[in-house]
Amino acid sequence: MSFLPQRWRTKKDAARHADAIAGILDTPPIAPREDGLVLFSMIGTGVLLPYLVAVKSLWQELGRGRVALLDDGSLTAQDRAVLAHHCGDPQIVSIGSVDTGSFPRGGCWERFLTILDHRAGEYWIQLDSDTVTLGSVPEVMQAVTSNRSFTLLGGADAGKTPLPLEEFATSRYPRGPEDGHVQTRMESRLGQIDRSDWRYVRGCAGFAGFAAGGPGRGLAAAFLARMSALVGADGIAIWGTEQIASNFHIANEPQPVLLPYDRYLNYWAEKLSAKAAFVHFVGTHRYDNGAYTEASRSAICRLKARI
Repeated sequence: MSFLPQRWRTKKDAARHADAIAGILDTPPIAPREDGLVLFSMIGTGVLLPYLVAVKSLWQELGRGRVALLDDGSLTAQDRAVLAHHCGDPQIVSIGSVDTGSFPRGGCWERFLTILDHRAGEYWIQLDSDTVTLGSVPEVMQAVTSNRSFTLLGGADAGKTPLPLEEFATSRYPRGPEDGHVQTRMESRLGQIDRSDWRYVRGCAGFAGFAAGGPGRGLAAAFLARMSALVGADGIAIWGTEQIASNFHIANEPQPVLLPYDRYLNYWAEKLSAKAAFVHFVGTHRYDNGAYTEASRSAICRLKARI
């Protein structure tokens, strides 16, 4: 396998993973509740089974909420039938129906904008399909109950509180603006934005909660306009900018909850601690060491125990 191109290895790994977690289809369906909470994900036909593990394992711990989906354009009629059975006939939004307006198209912007457009009366949780909930999530429950937005952190060094833009940029990029990856380009220039009241946190859009009644597109548009002036319109359109906007949005909402990284974490091919309650298996190391499959199977066993 190591001699195959990366895209071929990833495709084979994904197929093997799907075969290994097919047992998710034998677990009880979600019983959705119209209680003001929405579990929202953007998915396609290629991640149907991993998504079911992600949403079912989280819903099991929360015990509340309904499911909504953004179809990336690839869901088939059979996929929709499976989703209807396992997720309680979820709301499905077509990605082509999302009006991005002045925002970029693609790069998960449709996902972010759908949340901002619909959060007025409900608490929306953005959940990536490559996540697995392994234990109780009281911090998430408390955030939802108290109607405070939350985010998974980007790493253990992300800090415990959002920082003013200049302070964040100075502490993370002491040499000033840098080039390279879009996250580096944008974050290192945050200090150039003359808004002392704005804050930022290095979070991860793979798991984030948006409190009901929070700001819509206006705040994101204001931030995007400032960043566009610094990195250019082409820079704003690069994949990855949606996550930066999500981080900014949550950092500027009232008393955001930054989930403790020892329990809510991204997988970087390191051994998972027994404390891990929620794991985001990022693309770089998603299939390394069989950890994703092991975690998914563990979640499936927990779900089957409910039968």
